[in-house]
Amino acid sequence: MRFPRASGVLLHPTSLPGPHGSGDLGTDAYHFVDWLVSGGQRLWQVLPLAGIGPGNSPYMSTSAFAGNVLLIDLAELARQGWLDASDLSAKPWLDAAKVDFALMVPFRMQRLAKAAQRFAAAATAEQRRAFDDFKRAQQPWLADYALFMALCEANDWRDWCDWEPELVAREAGALADARARHAERVAFWEFCQWAFFRQWLLLKAYANGKGVEIIGDTPIFIAHQSAEVWANQRLFQLGADGRPTVVAGVPPDFFSATGQRWGNPLYRWREHAKDGYAWWVERVRRSFELVDIVRIDHFRGFAAHWEIPASEPTAERGAWVPGPGAALFKAITRALGPMPIIAEDLGVITPDVEALRKKFGFPGMRILQFAFAGDASDRFLPHNHEPDTVVFTGTHDNDTVAGWWSVASDHERHFARGYLATDGHDMPWTMIRAAMASVADTAVHPMQDVLALPTECRMNYPGQASGWWGWRFQWSQVQPWHAGRLAELCRLYGRRRGPQ
Repeated sequence: MRFPRASGVLLHPTSLPGPHGSGDLGTDAYHFVDWLVSGGQRLWQVLPLAGIGPGNSPYMSTSAFAGNVLLIDLAELARQGWLDASDLSAKPWLDAAKVDFALMVPFRMQRLAKAAQRFAAAATAEQRRAFDDFKRAQQPWLADYALFMALCEANDWRDWCDWEPELVAREAGALADARARHAERVAFWEFCQWAFFRQWLLLKAYANGKGVEIIGDTPIFIAHQSAEVWANQRLFQLGADGRPTVVAGVPPDFFSATGQRWGNPLYRWREHAKDGYAWWVERVRRSFELVDIVRIDHFRGFAAHWEIPASEPTAERGAWVPGPGAALFKAITRALGPMPIIAEDLGVITPDVEALRKKFGFPGMRILQFAFAGDASDRFLPHNHEPDTVVFTGTHDNDTVAGWWSVASDHERHFARGYLATDGHDMPWTMIRAAMASVADTAVHPMQDVLALPTECRMNYPGQASGWWGWRFQWSQVQPWHAGRLAELCRLYGRRRGPQ
């Protein structure tokens, strides 16, 4: 599917400014949409909107369907009467420059618990109807999710395969007893999801009304410690004890000499095929309830994925194993029709991966930071781009452009200076201009590069399990010329909203 020529900014909501320890779906999110519009941007790309997992990563969530409750705007809950002004008072120990998860998470969770209790005690009839309507609409995943989260708490967050055998096996009687025993916490998690979905869909409607579309992110793999693996064990390669027998990752690459051992359980694709890939169809359907365009992370895994024995401590000893290929996307297309999907086709890309992407018309990705390590034949160089691609200066897994340039090799520096006709003094914006000028239909720029920020502001470092995902910006860093310069580049290179 060809996308209209456009430009956008990559910024996860946690990176927004705000008074409660992390960016959220409140006032600053709406202000960011307005800022995008002032800069001629038609796209806002986010990372997975699901909850965070180990290392605070949004790619290791406890659910493939649920939203991140830590993004809930507490001020909106106060306007509903479910929190007091004192709950929102400034807390100087909450860092405005980064997310301190150890402090932010308990702060927000305590207030969400209070709001849920207030709602349960004093909600209006209209509010209760809206809540009940939400539970019915989301029941296929919400019931399992809310019980799973309540059981995680009750079991001190031990892996689900270490729970009581009856719960591991999901015996009907045990599930019913658990649901009754933990009814209050089940209701809490349902309330939080209602609050998230209600707030996110209002924000999305505001963005869409301003002509801004949301690009979401759907990881190919999900976490073992998730409601969906617990509820659908036959769909994953698990042993009799419920633990993965093989796990996902990638072989040694640019980021790591020992590869990346992600640890996600791998799919039993034959089981998925038996019911027409129904779980994946539902996953994609639900993704498009929240966003306008879906970026599928690690697309190459559908052609073949790197299978690592669970006993291996690194990703070095693995093997490429075929994935479902075209059969999966034929099933999705039959059920949902053609969908605006971006294929993250980075890493070891073989002809079968490219053929699969092109068969379904999914735009691929080009990363400018990767373009200068070789020669003029490099596929990441702008003159080798194709229209059905999305060009990025960098992604959430890359250094910032300023950080990359500070440690680039002599070869990269020489090549980039000559190719981009620059002395290197303003590389973030030089790269943004190159992305804008590309024939790629879509150009996306991390907010860190718009603000020309250093390495300390990168979002993630693949293969490092902790210390990331915490970057935030402040409005004081954003000057009028930032939006003005983006808008002018959109005008020059045909990416502006409306008539050019």
